[in-house]
Amino acid sequence: MPTSAILGTGAYAPIKVLTNADLERMVDTNGPWIESRTGIKERRIAAEGEATSDLAAEAGKRALALAKVSAEEIDLIIVATVTGDAPTPSCAAFVQAKLGATNAFAFDVSAACAGSLYGLVIADQFIRSGSVKRALVIGAETLSRVVDWTNRETCVLFGDAAGAMLISASDEEQRGVLASTLHTDGSMTDILGIYAGGAAPWARESQLDGAPKIKMRGREVYKVASRLLPEAVSRALAQAGLDASDITHVIAHQANLRIIESALATLGVPKEKCWINIDRYGNTSSASMPITLDEANRAGRIKKGDVIAMMAIGAGMTWGGAILRW
Repeated sequence: MPTSAILGTGAYAPIKVLTNADLERMVDTNGPWIESRTGIKERRIAAEGEATSDLAAEAGKRALALAKVSAEEIDLIIVATVTGDAPTPSCAAFVQAKLGATNAFAFDVSAACAGSLYGLVIADQFIRSGSVKRALVIGAETLSRVVDWTNRETCVLFGDAAGAMLISASDEEQRGVLASTLHTDGSMTDILGIYAGGAAPWARESQLDGAPKIKMRGREVYKVASRLLPEAVSRALAQAGLDASDITHVIAHQANLRIIESALATLGVPKEKCWINIDRYGNTSSASMPITLDEANRAGRIKKGDVIAMMAIGAGMTWGGAILRW
């Protein structure tokens, strides 16, 4: 049975930078307070003419270029997003066309900030089954279009970006995805989400208040994430027959610096093993984890044989962990 190894990574962030100082002029907030509570200094904002599929396609191109693989060699495209170009067709269909990946079937995954981790695990299953040889998993968001810019508790958190992972079948048994665990608890759907614009009666009624916007109960999200993320990584480590001391690097969803630090402390993993970029991008939801992996990869931080722990949590609540060997 083949394993699934990451051949290439890519990322794209829009040119426009929105700093904490900029936000001070837009809403009643304070830059040092934002940084102390979240770790965020700035975030990127998509240009008026940029669609989520544009960001996703650019990140995908960069992953393909790094791996020296053509778009025609891709069998599967998974785009993780909650801000697709339209309700239908899927964002992945637009991306497939923009990449020219004519031999790939494509679909979206909606698992919020955990979306790219869900996409990675799904791609891994397709590869292990033998039905797919190469899969492109992309997390992409234009969250600036669903942020309430009058709400100082949420508008400071989110940014736009895309990240991609090219995954390929490998004959090396101890390489690639060693173990993974995914979870959902639908009893917590009320603490984070976009509750307008859907087909449910209550979602259509909410639409009367304006365009769909992110709503979040921050304290509840912090408590849940701090508890569930290390639990998910621990489960994945146990499945792989490893423990926290075997981890070389942690690639975490960049939601809040304090959440990451809490999860690392619970796991007993030094912060130095975790690549941090939330200060420059903010929370980019499904794009966060693959962007972080791409930065660490291109910086030469990751070497063959390294053990990587991934963790992410998002609305739903959806969360999970994965252990890879590079």
